[in-house]
Amino acid sequence: MNHYDVPRGIDVLRVFCGPDGRHGNALGVVRDGRSHPDEASRQQLARQLGFSETVFVDDPERGLVDIHTPGLRLPFAGHPLVGAAWLLDLEVLELPVGDVFARQDGEFTWITARPEWAPPRMFQQYATADEVEALPGPPPGEGWLYAWAWEDDAAGRVRARAFPRRGDGIVEDEATGAAALLLSAHLGRALNITQGRGSQILTAPAPDGTVEVGGRVLMAARAETRTAASDMTVAG
Repeated sequence: MNHYDVPRGIDVLRVFCGPDGRHGNALGVVRDGRSHPDEASRQQLARQLGFSETVFVDDPERGLVDIHTPGLRLPFAGHPLVGAAWLLDLEVLELPVGDVFARQDGEFTWITARPEWAPPRMFQQYATADEVEALPGPPPGEGWLYAWAWEDDAAGRVRARAFPRRGDGIVEDEATGAAALLLSAHLGRALNITQGRGSQILTAPAPDGTVEVGGRVLMAARAETRTAASDMTVAG
């Protein structure tokens, strides 16, 4: 497996870690966005790092951030914002779609967002969590797919896996806050989602139509960052 030395000035986090502190979705955070001042250089770095998303911090006091996948710029994404809120210790993040409010609650970092801010997702419900576990890779078809099943309907526990299917090298997304937000809004209830290899995402819809999305964030060891990112791009 290839290892990659993350350039100076980039922190790597694991967002939506499981209860044991393992797993989570790797996130690159460029603390000083001036080091990559234009969209082309940011896109090139996001491709180079190979994480599902990389965040560029343009104003750490205002919480002005810019999010890129290896293939495109995103106006909103869940796990980058949870990670950035934790790292910068901010209560508000500024995005093109609007202000995203954040809070810390013990070991969890939460953001509040509107479902219409999230990119469209296709949802495919399976009869059992075992069927989701057994998927060998992305199901046939095109478009971003969230495969899910109830582990415990009464308790709101969901088993999920995410397949971007956009041809940018990310075969499976380990933990996806935006998809969790949309599923929670669609079902109209709080969820406790186990995604990927064992990441945990919590959601809580509010009466005003917003949804809170929360999870654990940990700093990744420098020697492990490329291994973690590479593992997350391989289905299964």
